Amino acid sequence: MKKQINYIVFLLSTIIIGIQGFVRAQDGEALFKAKCNTCHIMGKDATGPNLQGVKSKWEGEEDLLIEWVKNSPKVIAEGKSERAKVIKDYSPTVMPIQPVSDQEAKAIVEYVNSWTPSSPDTENPEKVAENVTNVPDYSLNQTLFYVLITVIALLLLSIFIISKSTSEIIKSDKFRNKLLEINKKRNSQGNKLSGLIMILFTGYSFQAAALSAAERETSTEKFSIYVENSDIYVLLTIALLLLGFLLHTVRMFYKILGLIQPKKTPQAVAEERFARNEKRQRTLTKILTAAVPVEEEYKIDTGHEYDGIRELDNRMPPWWLAGFFISIVFAVIYMFHYHVFKTGDLQEVEYAKIVKTENAKVKEYLKAQAMDVDETNATLMTDRADLRAGKSLFINNCAVCHKENGSGEVGPNLTDEYWIYGGDIKDLFGVVKKGTPNGMPDHQSKFNPIEIQQVSSFVLTLDKITQQMGGKEPEGKKYEHVGKTEEKMDDLQRENLKDDSLLQIAK
Repeated sequence: MKKQINYIVFLLSTIIIGIQGFVRAQDGEALFKAKCNTCHIMGKDATGPNLQGVKSKWEGEEDLLIEWVKNSPKVIAEGKSERAKVIKDYSPTVMPIQPVSDQEAKAIVEYVNSWTPSSPDTENPEKVAENVTNVPDYSLNQTLFYVLITVIALLLLSIFIISKSTSEIIKSDKFRNKLLEINKKRNSQGNKLSGLIMILFTGYSFQAAALSAAERETSTEKFSIYVENSDIYVLLTIALLLLGFLLHTVRMFYKILGLIQPKKTPQAVAEERFARNEKRQRTLTKILTAAVPVEEEYKIDTGHEYDGIRELDNRMPPWWLAGFFISIVFAVIYMFHYHVFKTGDLQEVEYAKIVKTENAKVKEYLKAQAMDVDETNATLMTDRADLRAGKSLFINNCAVCHKENGSGEVGPNLTDEYWIYGGDIKDLFGVVKKGTPNGMPDHQSKFNPIEIQQVSSFVLTLDKITQQMGGKEPEGKKYEHVGKTEEKMDDLQRENLKDDSLLQIAK
């Protein structure tokens, strides 16, 4: 009975918490203001697009719309939504992941979809203020009404069960005998007990009357959908009062139950607890070790004895045998899963898949940040701001081996037309990024792709700026730019000769 009571109390607490979560989930306006109005303004475009009537824009993709609110990068990556493909480039900033539940996301969508702009009377604001009234949310109130009625019914049912159980105890002969015994020993105690019983029966009468009232109310079946806020407050008050009365009834039940249970001395309680623990320990020891009691050791005696030590034919510990057989079964399953049927990936294959997936994520990130540049698609940058940035990177990181004018020292001369690993922008990008076997370190851990492209483009402008300065002897093969690339290089280098900030490195 105690377990049933605890279960009822736990159920009621869960329902109340669920009601609070339900109310929060339904408040779409509050959720929108808390999570969305930083980027979205209702009625017009802002950092995010206008969301008024959003369902019509996502027609046929309502489920994906809820997913979009929760995790837009995931919807874009999956590529299932045509609407997401259209709006993903609306802003350079990706919509962040929102920690909301499905119910909260639906509440936000319902709010923005049904939002309409207010039309205040600007000519007579006092008249507007007079006509403004606070209209309750009848839809929400109707839902809360039914939820509270259900909670009240459950509370009344719980009170009925506890009262009925208490009544059965009071009617029992055991309780009557105990009551007579107490009255004989202590009359005042009996008076107190009688008062306690009267309180219980008063609670039982109240419970019965409340049940009758609830039955009369529900039998009419005329609940109005226009439930006012005051009605909700009244029902909530009733529910809280009933909850308090239920807890009081449970407390009284245990007090009465304690009267008819035989009282044990502290010594008896301790002995019972000790016996129970000892029995539990013996059971656990037997399960783990399969040990034979001392009085039954003769059954497993092998007859071998030396210096007073007998040899017993004990079984292997069950936990050890279980582990041994589990290991065999696991080994067979593992072999067939990974090596025979090949339904699972070994560590090396799994690692390769993870690396491939993560590299794809990195590529998507770089693309989103306009940094999806590598040695296969690098292009010559001609903007002076980019070349100045490349010059700064070159002086701070490359001059120690190539000198500030690029004429070479430890590293090769960069002002001539000879290149060891190729003189194209793509070749140079790969050298700066990955390094070379002859001592050139990689710079992909120091530079981002745009910076590598900037410094590579700057290096290709050095030959006609500083070739008159001489430098280290040529190394590698001669490389000549052809066609439009040659014309582009010539124009770029002529422009750079006029730029004092770039020409300074040749002085």
